[in-house]
Amino acid sequence: MIRSAFAPAKVNLYLHVAPLQPDGFHPLSSWMAFADVGDRMTAEPAAAPALAVEGAFAPDLAGEDPARNLVARAAALVGSPPVRLILDKALPVAAGLGGGSSDAGAALRLLRGDLDDAALEAVAASLGSDGAPCLWGRPVIAEGRGERLSPAPACPPLPAVLVNPRVACPTGAVYRALDEDIAAGRGTCGDDRPDLPARFDRVSDAIDLLSACRNDLEAPAARLVPAVAQTLALLRGEPLARLVRLSGSGATVFALCADEEQATALAVRIAALQPAWWVRPCRLGGPWE
Repeated sequence: MIRSAFAPAKVNLYLHVAPLQPDGFHPLSSWMAFADVGDRMTAEPAAAPALAVEGAFAPDLAGEDPARNLVARAAALVGSPPVRLILDKALPVAAGLGGGSSDAGAALRLLRGDLDDAALEAVAASLGSDGAPCLWGRPVIAEGRGERLSPAPACPPLPAVLVNPRVACPTGAVYRALDEDIAAGRGTCGDDRPDLPARFDRVSDAIDLLSACRNDLEAPAARLVPAVAQTLALLRGEPLARLVRLSGSGATVFALCADEEQATALAVRIAALQPAWWVRPCRLGGPWE
């Protein structure tokens, strides 16, 4: 039987990052939401395990070391019967959208067999900091190394636009740039958790609170990758963008808008101004399928 699962883009609505600790990790606090745009994973019976990648961004994964591929690692860890996995790669690669982790989460859901939720979550967490939250695609507050998860505030779907200037923004390099900023006394950082209510009844209230938050990786990413600075500046000059922020370590920038109509209009305008960029209107929340 052929089955498929959606792998949504992950967006860090805020990302507060503390200095590097002796264990080699940066403690963080982040509200992770999920977009109704993403990749799709399909599983079909096969005589031997296989992974095929197709879609707009498949060429960007060509030549990837199989040992580093999160989907292949996830499939090996659950030990399912042989299947052929087909990934429709619609999200940019190395984009700050958790694409690899979300793809792995979709594969785990398809291949779980008799594994209960707790066992599946343990496997997902072993794949990296984004593994556990990207398994289910539910909005969460992630803390610690990203392994301490708690429910995010209930919130209406947030109308948004995702914009990627089609450049890679390697996570490791961005964190090293953050470490340089900290050593030089530049910028603000810390894993402080904002005072979040249990729910937001209006999109505007959520945007107001998020406006007081940060992405501590934004400044180092913008310095390291000029296209990130260009994208942030362009969106911040648009009246329809209520809040503009980098997601994760970049290079994707998101803009929150007052409603879906304004998000669509903003996406159309940005796509016209920068036709080579990847631009998608969406809703942020989740889970989606």
